[in-house]
Amino acid sequence: MIRRAALLLAALWAAPAAGAVDCSDVAYGGNRYSICEVDASQEQLRLFLRDGEGQVYGHFSTLDGALAEDGKTLAFATNAGMYHSDRSPVGLYVEDGDQEMRLVTNAGPGNFGLLPNGVFCIREGRADVFETLAFEKSAPSCAHATQSGPMLVIDGELHPRFLPDSDSYYVRNGVGTSADGSRVVFAISRNAVTFHQFGSLFRDHLKLPNALYFDGNISRLHAPQLGRSDAGFMMGPVVGVIEDAQPGE
Repeated sequence: MIRRAALLLAALWAAPAAGAVDCSDVAYGGNRYSICEVDASQEQLRLFLRDGEGQVYGHFSTLDGALAEDGKTLAFATNAGMYHSDRSPVGLYVEDGDQEMRLVTNAGPGNFGLLPNGVFCIREGRADVFETLAFEKSAPSCAHATQSGPMLVIDGELHPRFLPDSDSYYVRNGVGTSADGSRVVFAISRNAVTFHQFGSLFRDHLKLPNALYFDGNISRLHAPQLGRSDAGFMMGPVVGVIEDAQPGE
């Protein structure tokens, strides 16, 4: 019996690690959110926009189908930044080291131009949210990068334009990163929230020093753990985690 218990314990210790992404539904501050945490030091986190023919993927199902041809699957994904009507990125966009759009540093209309905005940068073994001017100054080499705005949390402080009593409520999604770049948390609200409420989720609940807004009403999530893969109008840039497909997938 003792030997069997020891063997069982050893098997548990040797069991495979948890999946590439840890997704859950949470409640905070009277609002509901879906969050997905990724260890950027371990997982294949990257951006997607176009296929090999230059066509925009646009939908999670299209992207997942293309990955399946290479024996991969989409473990998680969400829209990743603002885009024009042709789905081209509004600000900086880098995929596999190739830059499609330059960094935009000036103020402008809409949420993107509500400075300070920022850049989500994926590098070897880490991912970081940078305020745009800090990104321009440090010039990190990103394998993948997408610019969006506004920043939600900047070095532990909420964006200075966020108002606690704002009456601007939308479904929103975004990303936050830890100081060491290993912990990356994506969140999407399950009900309409203000910028102040959404930023507070990242700063006060998730305890992340920097976070970036991706978009509002068009925000969508692919999270098989939650039984969710949102459909709708075509998207522009998408961020996701890929892993090897299991037999039968």
